[in-house]
Amino acid sequence: MSSFIVEGGHRLTGEISPRGAKNEALEVICATLLTSEKVVISNLPRIMDVTNLINLMSEMGVKVRYIDDSTCEFQADDIDIKYIHTPEYRKKAASLRGSVMILGPLVARFGEAVLPKPGGDKIGRRRLDTHFIGLQKLGASFEYISDERLYRISSPGRLKGDYMLLDEASVTGTANIILAAVLAEGVTTIYNAACEPYIQQLCRMLTQMGAKIEGIGSNLLTIHGQERLGGAEHRLLPDMIEVGSFIGMAAMTGSNLLIKNVGVKDLGLMPEMFERIGVHLQIEGDDIRINQEEIYEIENFIDGSTLTIADATWPGLSPDLISIFLVVCTQARGSVLIHQKMFESRLFFVDKLLDMGARVILCDPHRAVVIGAGKFNCLKATDMVSPDIRAGIAMLIAAMGAKGTSKIQNIGQIDRGYENIDQRLNRLGAKIIRIDD
Repeated sequence: MSSFIVEGGHRLTGEISPRGAKNEALEVICATLLTSEKVVISNLPRIMDVTNLINLMSEMGVKVRYIDDSTCEFQADDIDIKYIHTPEYRKKAASLRGSVMILGPLVARFGEAVLPKPGGDKIGRRRLDTHFIGLQKLGASFEYISDERLYRISSPGRLKGDYMLLDEASVTGTANIILAAVLAEGVTTIYNAACEPYIQQLCRMLTQMGAKIEGIGSNLLTIHGQERLGGAEHRLLPDMIEVGSFIGMAAMTGSNLLIKNVGVKDLGLMPEMFERIGVHLQIEGDDIRINQEEIYEIENFIDGSTLTIADATWPGLSPDLISIFLVVCTQARGSVLIHQKMFESRLFFVDKLLDMGARVILCDPHRAVVIGAGKFNCLKATDMVSPDIRAGIAMLIAAMGAKGTSKIQNIGQIDRGYENIDQRLNRLGAKIIRIDD
């Protein structure tokens, strides 16, 4: 189990650019299964989750050619559909949460799909009902084989469009239904659809491939199914979660940092929420500068009550940013209630922050009160184990802003979402040593 040794208290200086968005990458890579023609995707991050999905697609028969380090050509013209019934497929798909989004394309184009119960982050229950109910609405049949922890989806003929009201605005659920509906017969209407920038990007790529989608950017999508789709060229957005991570690092370390090419218009409420906890951002075109020379102070609500930071559907704050905000608030001046609505285990890394001297009260699995210390380097170094991607990066931010040297184990979780993060931060002045076991 690889580890980071992090010497805290070092300020960052210079420029850094976010890599392509992980969550978008997983969606659009799965979309390449919808056509036999070539699809080129650029600005791909070289991270474990993306690499593992590409390898899985390759094993399935997709021709994969790297044009450069961040650009890849896919051609799914000779798929071995029997591969999805093999033990090798089950093992690889079970280890990758993003594999769930191959269901829609496989059922739509080949009439069947198999999915072992997927792995990924240990952040509590992550139900797949929205995915399966949506595919059933389109005419697919669904079976869960409990003793094998295996889902089977099939369609005897072409899927048929239908109206559906999603029980939750699930991003991956919406993506899966879109990926199936673009090849379904007739019209599909999806109400309460997720409308995050990554869903918008998926729709734009599918439109370029020949799909007809109305309502892009809204929570009401109308999809006119096509008999076939063609090729496309697509470029990923910058990863907004990386942007938020870098802002948090700059705030915690009192740094002067320029984050380049962030896609400002696609950040939603994130910049405003950082401002509300006292982190001052200077927008320079499509760049963000943070020059945090003084400690930041958390605002109260207008009536004087304690500020609440909560995740919400787009354009609200992404659930993936909540762990970062929690850590950044530990050394702010003031108090805040952090409310993580979606996942009941995502705040459990707080116990390690308590070991570091943070003043945090975990109210229940979804809520924590943070009482900021009001000074830089208020945390003490400790040893930690990363349970998931976002808690892992939050631990790294905490270690960078702490006094002393910390050790973070299981950094493979961080590598799943952040490309060469130690090397990129060390170039800015951080002191991070990677130990590979």
